[in-house]
Amino acid sequence: MKFFCRSGPVNTQDHYCLPLKSRLNEKNIKTLIDQKKYFILHAPRQTGKTSIMINFAHKLNKEGKYTALYVNVENAQAARSDFIKGIAAILEQFRSYIQNQLPQETNTIAYISQVLQNQTFTGSSLNSMLRIFAKNSKKPIMLFIDEIDSLVGDTLISVLRQLRSGYPDRPESFPQSVCLIGLRDVRDYRIWSDIEQQVILGGSAFNIKDESLKLADFTQEQVHELYLQHTQETGQEFTTQAINYAFELTQGQPWLVNALAYQACFELQTNRSETITKEIIEKSKEILILRQDTHLDVLIDRLREPRVRNIIDAIINSESAPICDDDDIKYTEDLGLIKVDSKNIKIANPIYQEILPRVLATKFQRAMSGQPTDYILDNGLLDINKLLQKFTDFYRQNSEIWFEKFDYKESGPHLIILAFLQRIVNGGGLIHREYALGRCRVDLLISWKTQRIVIELKIYRDGSTLLDGLEQTAKYMDTSNATEGHLVIFDKKDKSWEEKIYNKQEIFGKKTINIWGL
Repeated sequence: MKFFCRSGPVNTQDHYCLPLKSRLNEKNIKTLIDQKKYFILHAPRQTGKTSIMINFAHKLNKEGKYTALYVNVENAQAARSDFIKGIAAILEQFRSYIQNQLPQETNTIAYISQVLQNQTFTGSSLNSMLRIFAKNSKKPIMLFIDEIDSLVGDTLISVLRQLRSGYPDRPESFPQSVCLIGLRDVRDYRIWSDIEQQVILGGSAFNIKDESLKLADFTQEQVHELYLQHTQETGQEFTTQAINYAFELTQGQPWLVNALAYQACFELQTNRSETITKEIIEKSKEILILRQDTHLDVLIDRLREPRVRNIIDAIINSESAPICDDDDIKYTEDLGLIKVDSKNIKIANPIYQEILPRVLATKFQRAMSGQPTDYILDNGLLDINKLLQKFTDFYRQNSEIWFEKFDYKESGPHLIILAFLQRIVNGGGLIHREYALGRCRVDLLISWKTQRIVIELKIYRDGSTLLDGLEQTAKYMDTSNATEGHLVIFDKKDKSWEEKIYNKQEIFGKKTINIWGL
């Protein structure tokens, strides 16, 4: 039985997967190859780059016009700026991949083996090997180099320059076409050279690039097509609502699409006569978030990088961020953490939107006392006023101490209340979050039994903050069909706690709103 892939490249014999043509513009890429172009394919991690290009290289070899080779050079990352060591590791990878994919290329295999045995590495060893490869191949070579941007410093610079130096001699004495595969477009690389003691731009080190292609996430139709494969094989159906919700949660991010379905079909609902519903997808989402699988861990690790932190901090804070450099925004987008459109900058999908504040607020959450049952009324409903009063006391006692040591200073107030609420609501409800750069507010919706509780978070700026907050809270209450609404205003100005802290009610339109000053 096939299953949904959530680790490593997709294997068409083992995994459900979309047809190659539905994810890759083969005609476009074949035109680039025919025209002897060097090009880039980039996309965030776990979007299917490796799987697609391995299968495409295999298809090219079956068609017989080119000798296609896929190579992953990630092993050379450990060499960092020791480019001789890095080139040696890359040559080892080339020998291994050629032996596996193109065993008929015996002369090239023998040449690499000899170089490795003699340890005769130079700054042009990769270039020399590719020339031998091209001269001995009976067909023009199409070369796919994956994880190119995992290379560091002078190793990366050396590889790019060696590829560039052989470019004029293609196809007789060098690969006809080369595709570099990574997270980012090569023109965005900023590479520090220990040898030259300066930053080398990727665009200058590899100025032979003709085109940069970006691999897109799944469309809603493609998610449906992928899930339908499971139905056709096992008979287990997905409701339309479940498929639409899976797309809504993931925005088509391929790893998340597969991971949700695997959790739903192979761990939660293994009885094939039972339909996968929206509720099952919701449970799968919560499990993925709490478990934080490898893919999510890698993303979370990026949150420590200053250039990423500046962007994410501003988004969670939901304020404008003039300190955000355009290159930092592009970098964070290329990592797959954010999406940029004409209206705003926001976290890439609702699952990431839940994960990021949970992770960042972990240390706050661990230090909090109290149990969910402390805030449950006799009728089983959530006593949100008691909860927010307890949070007010907690924030007053702890926030100043914590913020001194916390990297995400701008969004600190939001993260503390998110951690506080998450810990309590985990006992029997859900928190839905909505935030994006420039919105000037964070929308929270707590679902608890029959309750739908809106909480708006705002930072106090001036006298208009309260009026804006009331208007935004009332509007969100209306659109979310809320049973009650609360507006929390954090005042970061230099005032005493007696001046900052207050609680009152206001009526805005027909909505009664509880206001909490902090």
